[in-house]
Amino acid sequence: MSLAKSVLIVEDEPLIADDIAGTLKDNGYDIIGPVDNADEASALLSKVKPNLVLLDIQIKGNRDGVQFASEIRTKHKLPFIFITSFYDRATLERAKATEPQGYIVKPFDENDLLINVEMALYKYRKPLLTSDKIFVKDKNEMIALQARDILYAEAFDNYTKVFTDKQHYIISHTLKQVEEKLSPKSFVRVHRSYLVNFEKVTSINESVICLGLIKIPLGQSFRQELMERITLL
Repeated sequence: MSLAKSVLIVEDEPLIADDIAGTLKDNGYDIIGPVDNADEASALLSKVKPNLVLLDIQIKGNRDGVQFASEIRTKHKLPFIFITSFYDRATLERAKATEPQGYIVKPFDENDLLINVEMALYKYRKPLLTSDKIFVKDKNEMIALQARDILYAEAFDNYTKVFTDKQHYIISHTLKQVEEKLSPKSFVRVHRSYLVNFEKVTSINESVICLGLIKIPLGQSFRQELMERITLL
């Protein structure tokens, strides 16, 4: 069973647990629990799979939150955030070793909680399938492209034109959104209106970057960053 935007709360102080649950419910999250010990939380995780665990360090039972965190990470493979009154060096070192997605110190306010939860879920998104393929929508069809075959992308109002050597496609995303998806694949912004595949670059001068016979304007504000990133002999 998997719930959308669901959070398991493991907290042994009932008032705090209820406050956390109420805040998250008011902001669209489904709540599992709250529970106050690791054994009960473990039993729940064998039945449901939340998106996130909010975990107090000092909880009831034979295992504290740090000990239980290791199970959450290795067995259940879930992100978790510590919520605790402890911030001494020894506790911090134990907590860091479990690789939490956040560490909230009590007392905290509603914004602290919501920001930490949102950031943890964002950082722990499921990775994309490992492939050089990128899909672009062309009418009612999804066309598969190899990222290496894309030459450049150009801003086109609130859309983006994506060019290969044989075709171009109009994407219903801004250039910034396209950049976020292509940057890990050797693409670099060279102008406020252009993103290029660095593997296709053949020459660079003061104001133009060339992809063979194709000339792309090189914005002055982007040139310095580009030069700092390339290998120059």
